[in-house]
Amino acid sequence: MRALPWLLLGIGVVYDMSTPPEFTAAPLFTAAPLIAAPFYSLLSTALIGAASCAAVFTLHFGNSNTTDVEAVTELLTVATVAVLAALINRVVRRSDEQLASARSIAEAAQRAVLPQPDHRIGGLDIAARYEAADADAFIGGDLYAVQDTPHGVRVVVGDVRGKGMGAVAAVAVVIGAFREAAEQESTLEAVAQRLERALAREGMRREGLDAFEGFTTAVLAEIPRGDGVIRILNRGHPEPLLLRGDGRLCVLSASEPALPLGMGDLGVWPDRADEAEFPPGAMLLLYTDGLSEARDIRGEFYNPAARLGGRIFPGPHGPDSLLATLAEEVRRHTGGGGTDDMALLAVRRPDSGDAPADASPDVTGRD
Repeated sequence: MRALPWLLLGIGVVYDMSTPPEFTAAPLFTAAPLIAAPFYSLLSTALIGAASCAAVFTLHFGNSNTTDVEAVTELLTVATVAVLAALINRVVRRSDEQLASARSIAEAAQRAVLPQPDHRIGGLDIAARYEAADADAFIGGDLYAVQDTPHGVRVVVGDVRGKGMGAVAAVAVVIGAFREAAEQESTLEAVAQRLERALAREGMRREGLDAFEGFTTAVLAEIPRGDGVIRILNRGHPEPLLLRGDGRLCVLSASEPALPLGMGDLGVWPDRADEAEFPPGAMLLLYTDGLSEARDIRGEFYNPAARLGGRIFPGPHGPDSLLATLAEEVRRHTGGGGTDDMALLAVRRPDSGDAPADASPDVTGRD
């Protein structure tokens, strides 16, 4: 596209010189500056416009008809379009600057709402990753948070129904409520109820469909210090995976299915956290349905449990390696990118045989 304006000028000159005078290449000379406007700088666009006018004048001068009405009209037309192309160039450049500013603000908002957690929290190795389905988007309805509390390290991964700013507002509500409740509540069940109440208050402020059908799937996890266990509370979210250091994989299914957060009007029952062994070297993987519902060209879902069974991601950089591997495999599975946002969070209990933390990570995973 960047070469096309000059190509059109060359073709126009050749065409005009090789055809009788009644044939004109004016459409090519007119198109050249218009095509240059969104791709070139203002100076280059002006130069192409001037070259178009010069080509028209020179060709008519060579035919000794520079005073003909058709020649004058053609020259004025090309000159007018050249001026319009310069104006279009300024509008496009200003729009690009505004878009760049909006993207910068969106990225700052993501960092504020979904800050990247430290690599070591409460003695655990942590990694988080957010993959937006839209390459130009920085934030959506998926969320994650990690909090070191007096009750151990608590984490949440969730997916808010809907898109746009309404979903982003709900994400901020859930994360804010989680960080406060994780510090204050003694049980994971109580944390879930605090999130339920926070979303109920948020729903009262919403309008339209979200006021009635707003909900958030979420999974909460608690890793007490020194107990070698993990507690999981699932509210309608994809099941977490536990990857042991020897490659064995366990799907942490909920003993009792529960509705997502924000759907308390449909039924009330006590939350119940399930407890599982979390030995040294094991890693917990929490994710949103952007991973498990990523489809290939045949419509088959990506199955993280089947893909990760038998593979190990050792050392302090294991969580980073795991998430990098998943992101790359999803890109290959979908042929370039999924249709939904994807949030990933990996938590690993260190092993006594770990390499130093500053060792280079292996991002491929090993079978």
